[in-house]
Amino acid sequence: MLLKDIIIRPYQTEKSLELTEKFNQYTFIVNRNANKIQVRKAIEEAFKVKVVRVNTILVKGKPRRVRGRIGKTQDYKKAFVTLKKGEKIEFV
Repeated sequence: MLLKDIIIRPYQTEKSLELTEKFNQYTFIVNRNANKIQVRKAIEEAFKVKVVRVNTILVKGKPRRVRGRIGKTQDYKKAFVTLKKGEKIEFV
């Protein structure tokens, strides 16, 4: 799996920004088939940082109704990446 196929995008919410400030932990949406080792290597290569720990979670899509049709939002995988103390990732 290629680097660009593993990291989909950063996930920035109020809670994720709080995690960044308190614990130096960043949140990303990653490929559902990527494991923790692949996520670690992809983050280290892309941002030139040292990763201490990676935690992942599968998020189920929520049910939605649009124009009378019932469906759901897409399932995705979230990765919480803890960096070595003193290192940071700058998002544009």
